[in-house]
Amino acid sequence: MADGSASASLPSVSPHHQYHRNAIKSSGAPSRFPPVSSRRRCFVIASNTRRSRAAAVAEALTYLNHPELALRFCCSRNEERREQALVIGKERREALMRAKRVCRAALSGSDEAAAEDGDMLLEAAWCLTNIAAGEPEETKSLLPALPLLIAHLGGAELRSTLLAQGALWPLARLMLSNKGSTARTAAWALSNLIKGPDSKAANELIGIDGVLNAITRNLEKADEELATEVAWVVVYLSALSEKATSLIVRSSVPQLLIGRLLASENLQLLIPVLRGLGNLVAGDGYMVDSVLIVGNSVTDQALSSLIKCLKSDNRVLKKEASWAMSNIAAGSFEHKKLIFASEATPLLMHLLRTAQFDIRREAAYTLGNLCVVPAGSGNPPNIIIEHLVAIVDGGALPGFINLVRSADIESARLGLQFLELVMRGYPNSQGPKLVEAEDGIEAMERFQFHENEVMRNMANGLVDKYFGEDYGLE
Repeated sequence: MADGSASASLPSVSPHHQYHRNAIKSSGAPSRFPPVSSRRRCFVIASNTRRSRAAAVAEALTYLNHPELALRFCCSRNEERREQALVIGKERREALMRAKRVCRAALSGSDEAAAEDGDMLLEAAWCLTNIAAGEPEETKSLLPALPLLIAHLGGAELRSTLLAQGALWPLARLMLSNKGSTARTAAWALSNLIKGPDSKAANELIGIDGVLNAITRNLEKADEELATEVAWVVVYLSALSEKATSLIVRSSVPQLLIGRLLASENLQLLIPVLRGLGNLVAGDGYMVDSVLIVGNSVTDQALSSLIKCLKSDNRVLKKEASWAMSNIAAGSFEHKKLIFASEATPLLMHLLRTAQFDIRREAAYTLGNLCVVPAGSGNPPNIIIEHLVAIVDGGALPGFINLVRSADIESARLGLQFLELVMRGYPNSQGPKLVEAEDGIEAMERFQFHENEVMRNMANGLVDKYFGEDYGLE
């Protein structure tokens, strides 16, 4: 490994800048059902004309002769009207909530939503159109859904138009609302507006007075849906703006994110919270050096929350936790000792052996960083022998050799760097023999004539140095 902070150069895990779904398309059908309210009125009229006139007259005479029946009839009719009004109101509220959920699900990044987003979004839009055709109070109730529909106008060009028209400031003000649904929808819209790749919007948003306070205040609330949307704002701010990252790590946001990560089991919340933390750890040294201080309760909670995610069955959580852990492991010697002594080390070695490739690579970065401290002046990193021996004896070496064999150059280089540590630092000069026993020589020789000059020179240099003419003579 070239230095003790190899993982620190990793790019921020993508906050999903691009969408792969098509824009909403017209069904091509010129006729639609009439609005819900119109259809409902038609039904009410039809139901009132089903009885014959003779039956109505007979019923009226009965009520005239029996006043107590007339009173009961009036009461029952009033009750029917009240129940009908409640049903209509409930239907409209449920239609609004369904439409908002559909709009949100189709932009959530899930494969299930992508499979049927076109028809669902079209129907959702019609639901909202029907409600908008009602009374002014009903139309006003649609305001929280409008940012969701605006987001489906699609594309960077329209997003740029909204930004040019000053959409950030009023949305930022709405995120300060005491009404949870308003703040939640505003945060959702903001995360979609600033998602990049241009950092201009993120820098502009963090510069608006009160935004950081709104993020902090909403993360403090018990509402997990609100916290989820606000966490996505943190993800994009920290991924796109160094200024935002610097301000966020110096606020109470990191502690709030760590608390959420430790306490919640809600996957929809955990993913943006963990990704935001990972961005903060990778983006500003202050986060590791001054927030995650060894011996601090916040640091212990952060480590516990990351270990929790390493144990998860969810692939995204395991990958993001490994990535965040690798950047903490690139910190001070005390940070390395803290992680090494924790449950994280055996978990990471298990992931290196058994997990999907992208998770194995992140786990390997963490394990590699645990074994070295920078030497400075361009010298090879100093090896922490205790950590190296424990990790090799724990069965990690085959996992690193498999990385050397991979087609991914970055991963292969990481594998070669770890093999260099083993051959240089394992006690009693046993490192080369351990590498040979796991077919490491064959793995390195595949780079003998490789087109990548750096990899070719690195692999050939290691083979010549540790497996030259004198190898095995002692």
